[in-house]
Amino acid sequence: MSKKWWLVAAASGVLALSVAACGDDDDSGSDSGGGGEAVSGTINIDGSSTVFPFAQRAAELFNEENPDVSINVGQSGTGGGFEKFCAGETDISDASRPIEEEEIALCEKNGIAYEELQVASDGIAVVTNPALEVSCLSTDQLKQLWNKGSAVANLSELGNDADSGEALPDGELSLAGPGTDSGTFDYFTETINGEEGVSREDYQPSEDDNVIVQTVSGDEGGLGYFGFSYYEQNADALNLVSVDAGEGCVTPSIDTIQDESYTLSRPLSMYPSDAAAAKPEVLAFLQYIEDNYEQIATDALIVPMPSDAAEESATKLDAISGGGSGGTESTE
Repeated sequence: MSKKWWLVAAASGVLALSVAACGDDDDSGSDSGGGGEAVSGTINIDGSSTVFPFAQRAAELFNEENPDVSINVGQSGTGGGFEKFCAGETDISDASRPIEEEEIALCEKNGIAYEELQVASDGIAVVTNPALEVSCLSTDQLKQLWNKGSAVANLSELGNDADSGEALPDGELSLAGPGTDSGTFDYFTETINGEEGVSREDYQPSEDDNVIVQTVSGDEGGLGYFGFSYYEQNADALNLVSVDAGEGCVTPSIDTIQDESYTLSRPLSMYPSDAAAAKPEVLAFLQYIEDNYEQIATDALIVPMPSDAAEESATKLDAISGGGSGGTESTE
């Protein structure tokens, strides 16, 4: 596994990465399956900002071997990505949560069948500005802070640090977090507040995690949450907060995210449509990810998925590449 860390460029709004400008949809080249001759064509990907660094790095590495494939990678959020995907506008949808019932219904209405493939793992990082010296917060304290109707404006209102037991610092809070199209928002609110989408509204939202990073790091009262990789990229400008879910404080790390001892751990997935997976360039791209997921994740500062998850994704991809009906429509 490569140990070289690559910094993912900061951006705001919906970004697109075009990796090579040549090739078109109709020119699919020869069948490679990820290990044969180079392919050509276009692959359109959109969705989760958390998966974005992984997808971006995968596109860069894949394109080194397949320069005639143009790969466009956007980050409109998991919800925004599924909206485009189920409308047939993209080939692959990046997701930091499973597809939901209304999105399944939209895909069914438009005849979009798909498969879910885990590609990496993530833990939602709770962070503060370094001026706010916090070691650990309990899930009860996080709920008190982020639940709908919360009026907590000062960190000291949350009581004591869950690790040291000392009083939390007296600091007026400036909250930032994902917008409502984000899978991170959905997962965090369900896990912490007990119901997906239930959250206080008086915070600075963004679908771009880099904007949240900038908001928290730029305000001495900054506190927010986003995918762990964005903390890794900006560790020198942020304070990472451990979380106590009832069994002691746990800090997010590769190990605690992979074994899910960190309570805000989750899988990161790509959803290729059946129609897209039938194209040699898309299948070759997915095969490349299966063969190189550890290097891609490491380069992108993303936590690699555990081996059992990789084996499950490989089995699904083998079924897709084996012909027949391709991927199966998920009911998750």
